[in-house]
Amino acid sequence: MNIQVQCCGIVLLLVFLYFYLQQKRLHLNTGTAFLRTLIVALVSITLDVLSIVAICNMDKLPLVFVKLVCKTYLISVMLLVFCAMYYVCTDIYTKRVKYRQVIYCNGMIGLVGIVLVYALPISIYCDMPGREVYTYGPSVFAAYVAALVYLVIDIFLLISKRSVILRSRRISMLFWMVIWGGAALIQFLDNKLLIIGYASAIGIMVLYIKLENPEVNLDRQTGMFNQTALTRYLRQLSNKGVRFSVVSLVLEHSFYKNISQESETAAEMEMIDFISKVPGTMAFKNAGDEILLLYEKEEEAERGLRILRKRFENGWGKGQAVFQHPLWIYLPDSTVLKEEKDVFHLIKHARQNSKELIDNGFLRIDEKLAQEMYHTRAMEQTIFSAMEQNRITVYYQPIYSTKEKRFTSAEALVRITDENGAVVPPYDFVWVAEKNGMMLRLGEIIFEKICQFIKESNLEQYGIHYIEANLSAIQCAYEPLADTYIAIMEKYGISPQFINLEITETAALGTKKVVLDNMNKLIDYGSSFSLDDFGTGQSNLNYIVDMPVSIVKFDRSMTNSYFENGKAKYIMDAVIHMIHGMRLEIVSEGIETKEQYDIMENLGINYIQGYYFSRPVPEQEFLKFIREHNV
Repeated sequence: MNIQVQCCGIVLLLVFLYFYLQQKRLHLNTGTAFLRTLIVALVSITLDVLSIVAICNMDKLPLVFVKLVCKTYLISVMLLVFCAMYYVCTDIYTKRVKYRQVIYCNGMIGLVGIVLVYALPISIYCDMPGREVYTYGPSVFAAYVAALVYLVIDIFLLISKRSVILRSRRISMLFWMVIWGGAALIQFLDNKLLIIGYASAIGIMVLYIKLENPEVNLDRQTGMFNQTALTRYLRQLSNKGVRFSVVSLVLEHSFYKNISQESETAAEMEMIDFISKVPGTMAFKNAGDEILLLYEKEEEAERGLRILRKRFENGWGKGQAVFQHPLWIYLPDSTVLKEEKDVFHLIKHARQNSKELIDNGFLRIDEKLAQEMYHTRAMEQTIFSAMEQNRITVYYQPIYSTKEKRFTSAEALVRITDENGAVVPPYDFVWVAEKNGMMLRLGEIIFEKICQFIKESNLEQYGIHYIEANLSAIQCAYEPLADTYIAIMEKYGISPQFINLEITETAALGTKKVVLDNMNKLIDYGSSFSLDDFGTGQSNLNYIVDMPVSIVKFDRSMTNSYFENGKAKYIMDAVIHMIHGMRLEIVSEGIETKEQYDIMENLGINYIQGYYFSRPVPEQEFLKFIREHNV
């Protein structure tokens, strides 16, 4: 007999078991299933060797004992394939009820197989001079049939459920099944070739290297679990219905006292070690400067948060020379989430939009903030689908010239509709588009529609001199903006004089050089600019002095303050005088009554815009309005 191959398999599995147990592991269901499979494979190969030894010593051992060892080995082979099926099902059936049903049904097959293997007779062949030993007979046949049934079930699940199994896991498992099945077939046809155990070891090696090496779940720099591990663990908690708490530790503010790189690294490792040892804490290194701490009990999260915040009041490293002043984002109750993966979106939303976090360095996430995040994400999807499905329209609000006594321009205002055809209020989607970077593409779409409308409508014949198009702060700080807009105007062959671009004070506060470069390039091309929403925020005449605008637009709030506040009248009179002194024109927005119009006209306001004349209307209604009032 030749047991060197089996012994090699045992050594191989022992090495994998040692390294697997020695490394820092995340307690995932798939990891538990893999460990169980590895142990069963090790037991199976060991029993294979023991059965050979027992057969070779049949003259010294009771025959009943020898047959018992041989049958137990056969059962271990059957159980190994069952463990493979158990491993596959752990990845497929995330719902506990369904998972237990599948395991129970397949367990009954195994139970029947065990009974048959032990009940049926087994024959032993032992040719010591030829050094050939093997078993055969009904018991062996029953074991192979049961193993074959499990093998077929494994392959069927891997193929039929491929949409819910990771591709790498599916390929690795299929590879193992092919190797193991091939070895079993060879050994069944030629009992002298004992290779099933070693084939199992090769399969375990593939799973370890490709899927279950604990190092793939670790961040190499910190030794903490990584984001991939966090995603998998959160999914597991969610599938089990386990409520959890999360603390986001954002390390964006660090201060050092003239220390070496080595000391800085030592301080960082001290901090990581301290965080990882806080009772009940599972630490994950998220992307960038963020560490996520996961707790399965809220009271542990509260206690851990207190311990950590107190410790971070002091420095780290030798002489406590490294100081960290992190931002703390605390989600006490995961039930506010619709899906476990939404924790990443919620924390990102909190970092980007919470004034409380910026002011206090700490934010406790509640259901209101979670609902705000979901609303924002839904709006992002609405904007994206509207751009993809051409559900973006431009409305136009006429602007009246007090000098020419007719409508000479209009402001273009974007409107989008949702999938049901309902108009989405601008204040709902504009700020979302600016936050997530969609405004650049949205702005280009709107500007194209404006240029197309100007070209197709021949607005000049109706006395319209230009159309005002809004630019957000994001667009103004976009370096290729001028080139992009010039290309669009050239595409539709419209005169640049028909375009007046509105910027806000917020844009003026941005990347000033980029903003000015874009403005000057477009002005040189022939377009003009307005300063929009003057009278809101931190209004300052310096913006008008610094920015090459030709029109200043008084915001509705500033216009209303003139009628409601006696002191505001003197301020507005002075502002109007200074703006006119700079030879700039003024548009007054939000005019709703004849009385307001008359007062603004007497003040010398050049243009009037508001519901007194018209609300923003679609293209054809705007053309009809202009034809009726101008021609």
